[in-house]
Amino acid sequence: MSFERHHSRHVAPPQIRYERVDWRPQRPRSDRVRVQEYTCDCGSVFYELCQSGGLLFVRRTETRANGATVVHESPWEIAKQARELWFRLLMGAAR
Repeated sequence: MSFERHHSRHVAPPQIRYERVDWRPQRPRSDRVRVQEYTCDCGSVFYELCQSGGLLFVRRTETRANGATVVHESPWEIAKQARELWFRLLMGAAR
């Protein structure tokens, strides 16, 4: 019996003129964070759309060649703005 790995959504390759996201080091701002959506973690970088305290943000997790994991967050914003950023990331229009 073979088992297949179930993948989630993949991020499109970056477009020629993509928006640079203001990634910031992860800081403990809240004791509860809910992940609403996420991308596949089969690559070295994956993303999560997170919600906490009525605000949304995107978390970027990167595994480096030396095995270290680095986590950054986008600015915390109202839902409409954060969902627009999430869409741009998925489409390759932001990184």
